[in-house]
Amino acid sequence: MRSHLLNDTTAEHYRRSVTQGVERVAAKLATTDRPFTGITVDALAPRIDAIDLDRPLHDTTAVLDELEDVYLRDAVYFHHPRYLAHLNCPVVIPAVLGEAVLSAVNSSLDTWDQSAGGTLIERKLIDWTTGRIGLGPAADGVFTSGGTQSNLQALLLAREEAKTNDLTRLRVFASEVSHFSVQKSAKLLGLGPDAVVPVPVDHDKRLKTVALAHELARATEAGLVPMAVVATAGTTDFGSIDPLPEIARVCEEYGTWLHVDAAYGCGLLASLKHRDRIDGIERADSVTVDYHKSFFQPVSSSALLVRDAATLRHATYHAEYLNPRRMVTERIPNQVDKSLQTTRRFDALKLWMTLRVMGADGIGRLFDEVCDLAAEGWKLLAADPRFDVVVEPSLSTLVFRWIPATVTDPAEIDRANLYARKALFASGDAVVAGTKVAGRHYLKFTLLNPETTTADITAVLDLIAGHAEQYLGESLDRAC
Repeated sequence: MRSHLLNDTTAEHYRRSVTQGVERVAAKLATTDRPFTGITVDALAPRIDAIDLDRPLHDTTAVLDELEDVYLRDAVYFHHPRYLAHLNCPVVIPAVLGEAVLSAVNSSLDTWDQSAGGTLIERKLIDWTTGRIGLGPAADGVFTSGGTQSNLQALLLAREEAKTNDLTRLRVFASEVSHFSVQKSAKLLGLGPDAVVPVPVDHDKRLKTVALAHELARATEAGLVPMAVVATAGTTDFGSIDPLPEIARVCEEYGTWLHVDAAYGCGLLASLKHRDRIDGIERADSVTVDYHKSFFQPVSSSALLVRDAATLRHATYHAEYLNPRRMVTERIPNQVDKSLQTTRRFDALKLWMTLRVMGADGIGRLFDEVCDLAAEGWKLLAADPRFDVVVEPSLSTLVFRWIPATVTDPAEIDRANLYARKALFASGDAVVAGTKVAGRHYLKFTLLNPETTTADITAVLDLIAGHAEQYLGESLDRAC
């Protein structure tokens, strides 16, 4: 079994095995004509259940054949131009190369003596990102597993900076369409069930600053402690960007920590055309970025950035076997001093490879393409009487729903839209997402693929309308 360990004696075995895997994936990518096969759970589960993990195949080719049957054939392929659902981007080749390198070397980014150059590369990328944001010379940060972890750590720092032991008094203010991880983080941090105060949004799904100021004033008058305001630069449902400069002014007035969740909108940091849409982000105390959303990186690749490096001490714990206090005075850089994780992948390498091959402008052009595509998609939807579109996009998300030509019960329209989404997924022809707006079911395009065209959008809209019309027709037949 030692022949399977990756070392100096097995380098050729490693080369052959990885090459086989890469060739399988490359062949699959080259021949995939739909984002999904439409397979059901009931059809796929028995194949996987039938595999006896205690009876290995002892042959890479045989295992890859099996993998084709249980995974590759029926995977949901984000690279396909008609995958329009969630915040999943197609990935750039330099990042995939970085993934292969980091997996094989297997550095752990918790301590210097496990990563060496990896530590310095991550730190360089953190400095590059804080520079792009404009957080100032005292800024710092750390890579994380994703936006949820980044938001959790940001609110942990805010909780500690609030300097009160009475957690029941702490309040977090976020728009009513902010990410669910805000509420989840509050619970994990031991805050009360009413700790997160939802702030109303305007017609464009942006947080109302006047309402925020009112809620902060009311909390202060009630003897509560405004722990943090979470502004969103790219909401999951709408891609909306809160008015960051105005929110920053309110936070300064009340001395409240400002966290900007830019997990989605961080692509604008590299934009050549739309960077001004996140003006004001430089005034945040902390920022979440997800490179695996809008920098075209493989999952996972995220970071938490902070204006004041000293605040990261709230996540620090010194263990004698790992990062004893003496290492601080010896100026040994241990990233675990800043992180909620201990063992941690060298995910920063993927972004490093991307920047060194493509450059930031290359990333920015790709993100600009999808934002511009969404603007064109909005025009198509606004001009199409079959659909009701919610807001003009700030990023690359379109939220809409099919509306029949004749007056119909709104609940029946809900069911028609739900049916259209499910039927489309079952066909495998396209994948779209869904959400609720004012209690009604809507559909959602999240456009993150520069290969998607307006022709793709038009074709998918026609498919949606066809499925919805079919459902409504059959529903009326049943009612007769």
